[in-house]
Amino acid sequence: MRAPIGPFDPARPAPDCLDELTRPVADAVRAWRGAIPAEQILYVDTDPEIADTAAVVAHYGQELLGQSANCVVVAAKRGGETALAACLVPSAGRVDVNGAVRRHLGARKVSFAPMATAVELTGMEYGGITPVGLPADWPLLVDPAVADMPYVLVGSGRRRGKIIAPGKLFAELPGAELVDGLSL
Repeated sequence: MRAPIGPFDPARPAPDCLDELTRPVADAVRAWRGAIPAEQILYVDTDPEIADTAAVVAHYGQELLGQSANCVVVAAKRGGETALAACLVPSAGRVDVNGAVRRHLGARKVSFAPMATAVELTGMEYGGITPVGLPADWPLLVDPAVADMPYVLVGSGRRRGKIIAPGKLFAELPGAELVDGLSL
């Protein structure tokens, strides 16, 4: 099947290729019960050397910049405690860590989580972290612009491969909250 966005061929329903995904992502796809059927979560194979947004856009087409999103893990500090959360924003923007994220999480300070922490706690590869399969107790802050996209290209949990899914699916993920102004 051809992907609904980008020049990706073939695109396969994620439930049919769980072995291509990290365990947390595969488990989330397997357990998915949202309004959008799991078969609409598509997996496309991509070169792990070009996993970063700029490289993907340069290789697969400039139009993907407006059809993709980045998932970043942040560490919010308040009263000596640190809590982790994830943010999903359009790839053309960047996360408003010191404004919208800090206010929404009620934190004194928010920063990007260390790479080793993000990788260890998500069970995903750096450069491929996806909102699908994140720890269930983490808040997932989603920019409404992502949820409004017909289809969104995001990481697959690995540097190799991407997931394409309807934008509305990301608002249905565990812990998801739509946050206006999340992206700058």
